[in-house]
Amino acid sequence: MSTAKGVPSAPRGRPARGMRFAVIQARFNGRLTGRLERGARGALRGLGARSRDIETVRVPGSFELPLAALLAARSGRFDAVICVGAIIKGETAHDVVIARACADGLQAAAAETGVPVMLGVITAPDAATAAARAGTGSGRNLGKEAAVAAVGMVPVVRRLARPA
Repeated sequence: MSTAKGVPSAPRGRPARGMRFAVIQARFNGRLTGRLERGARGALRGLGARSRDIETVRVPGSFELPLAALLAARSGRFDAVICVGAIIKGETAHDVVIARACADGLQAAAAETGVPVMLGVITAPDAATAAARAGTGSGRNLGKEAAVAAVGMVPVVRRLARPA
């Protein structure tokens, strides 16, 4: 089920009850990433996760997210890992390099471990667009969207990982 804008809607009920989550937050662009982290935590709590089952870890920037995600996923302590960051276009192509490394690294961490690793990293051409994607209240919040996707992926992974 999704909304008209193509953003997945939250599942009904309390499907996150009993699940454990790591939320890994890049500190660079901290005003935005703080909003993403709060959006992710709020979505998880709204879906039934207990506060004690959500652990936030902070890393310097989005480039460091994949290593932290891999370690969290390997630890066996979490059902899913949600990574939040904000990469804003600058005067060079540095943002493209960081975004590619981040996305590829998070995908590799998920593929290696079998643990859902969600990409809640804003890549935006300017600060205004980034702020809109880290909205509060009923506005779009990529951290919230990544958390909803994580809750949806946990049962999928559990079902597919079971032997026939």
